[in-house]
Amino acid sequence: MLQNQHLLIICTVWPESKSSAAGSRMMQLIELFSSKGCEITIACDANESEYSDDLSIFSIEKLSIELNNSAIDEQLKKLDPSFVLFDRFMTEEKYGWRVTEQCPKAVKILDTEDLHCLRKARQDAFQKGENFTYSYLVNDLAKREIASIYRCDMSLIISPFEMDVLRSFFKMDPEILHYIPFLLKPIDEITILKWPPYGQREHFVSIGNFLHEPNSNAVLFLKEEIWPLIRKALPKAELHIYGAYVPEKINQLHNAKQGFLIKGRANNAQEVISNAKVLLAPLRFGAGIKGKLTEAMQCGTPSVTTSIGAEGMHGAYPWNGFIADKPEEIAQHAIELYSSEATWKKSQVNGITIINGFYEKSLHSNKFIERLLTIQKNLKLHREANFIGAMLMHHTLSGTKYMSKWIELKNKS
Repeated sequence: MLQNQHLLIICTVWPESKSSAAGSRMMQLIELFSSKGCEITIACDANESEYSDDLSIFSIEKLSIELNNSAIDEQLKKLDPSFVLFDRFMTEEKYGWRVTEQCPKAVKILDTEDLHCLRKARQDAFQKGENFTYSYLVNDLAKREIASIYRCDMSLIISPFEMDVLRSFFKMDPEILHYIPFLLKPIDEITILKWPPYGQREHFVSIGNFLHEPNSNAVLFLKEEIWPLIRKALPKAELHIYGAYVPEKINQLHNAKQGFLIKGRANNAQEVISNAKVLLAPLRFGAGIKGKLTEAMQCGTPSVTTSIGAEGMHGAYPWNGFIADKPEEIAQHAIELYSSEATWKKSQVNGITIINGFYEKSLHSNKFIERLLTIQKNLKLHREANFIGAMLMHHTLSGTKYMSKWIELKNKS
């Protein structure tokens, strides 16, 4: 369907699907475009790490670029991509104006990952000890992020809740937004038979990338308020905490006597989640879809999370465990899941239903590609209908462009 088309992905970091949900999301999109016969080039101004994904299996051309260096202009002209995908709004801020100048016919796609302004607004409210209201969304980050969405031809929104925020609060035209959650394979009987049964599992698990502040905060919440209640009822149980890029403040929480164990990066996240009896994710702020929670469902592991953790993740389907916000209720539900095989099995089935019904890969993939091709075919009319985006791009070209050129000249002097 996308034969003879070329996708250029511009990233702030090289994808690390084993480190973060954002990395998994990018690899899902790469796999989708590749499966449709699209040629792919990925460009990034950061260094690769030992945890960067192997992109050779998709025959992807990798391109190292440098911020505020006009050499990329010739590279963009030479590539002449059909589509350009930015991995987050900050990437579009840095390179969107260059794409507009050098590749005016390319469809510009922004993968928001999650709404950064929503996550920041909730964090601000939490730190002030106040309930979140939409007034917290009126911040500088939101102004930048919403402007970036307007400048693109299509923005990928990962959560129905975030779609509603953009349409109802920010009054955005749905024609430039497209809902597409994680693209996950259905859970079949063969997969289910490979899962360790209830009786062979032990302990609790928590997992998350610690470069993401909501994950660090959730671990502190567990340590200070939730785990002591669970441990009192289940004195032999342990909580194993995994995650990439663990900071020292989290490592210092390790306490073997309390069964609170900081394990660091998981070599195989699915293995550690599959062997655990219950996953805990008491997120007090954040946004988007939580990869740890979908991965728990894919491993047949029930979970206890908060209303923010489960937000936009299951539609009308019953949760894969329990949703609670108060520490006493989180602990109570965690103990029940851990102790009751009947409750545990029912929750596991709920997770299978959510993955197979809410994240149906083929349905979401086909809708996305059809919408993308429609925009490409009618690009001139599509852009004419987005006057705010054209206006913002005009001012961006007048501001960001010349600031970048000034920095480039300064660096050469």
